[in-house]
Amino acid sequence: MDSKSFYPLLDEVWGANIRLSKSGLVTGTQGNVSGIDREKGYVAIKPSGIPYQKLKVEDIVVVNLKGEVIWGKWKPSVDTPHHLYLYQNLEEIGGVVHTHSSYATVFSIMGLSIPVFSTAHADVFGEEIPVAPYADNIGNHIGESILRYRGKKSPVVLLEKHGVFSFAETPEKAVFYAEMAEYVAKTSYFALLLGNAFPGIKLSPLPAEEIKKWHERYHSSRYGQKDRNC
Repeated sequence: MDSKSFYPLLDEVWGANIRLSKSGLVTGTQGNVSGIDREKGYVAIKPSGIPYQKLKVEDIVVVNLKGEVIWGKWKPSVDTPHHLYLYQNLEEIGGVVHTHSSYATVFSIMGLSIPVFSTAHADVFGEEIPVAPYADNIGNHIGESILRYRGKKSPVVLLEKHGVFSFAETPEKAVFYAEMAEYVAKTSYFALLLGNAFPGIKLSPLPAEEIKKWHERYHSSRYGQKDRNC
């Protein structure tokens, strides 16, 4: 089958993977982005073990919803089963991202969710970024853990001792959520450090009613432009 059959999704997924790398959210060949064409029933995803610096559009692999390669010369990411499980169980999403980004992974290593300490966090996520208990990579254990512990609003879930999964309507939007998760993880990390250094200062999350106000404004027509693209 000719690669043209899979455009523009191939280009979209390739661009999202490159953005993931340029944002500094991945090290080496770890991490991946995928996207789905629900009408045609296939998923495009980064190939396993290919450096981002060498990644080309034609390197992206296309699989069906059973994980069988239908186009591409490489093996798909080893995380493909987790992506497929999320697509099969979250019909509203069109892109999935997995990273081991540094600050968010610190929280995952500790088994800690990321509290809403700032309005920037409240804007995008509307609640703490949850952490799902550790799951091994056998079968659907990772996907099941993510779905069981995901929040009501947050499109990001930390997986204990592992890293970050984000999902959204498009691959690019899923990368944006991964970027913002790393940003709020970093600011929260340093806020917690400073809080320990200054015992007289009490660090606490924003009140629930304030989180709600900021989140609703950010996700309303009042914020951004008509054709909004993060």
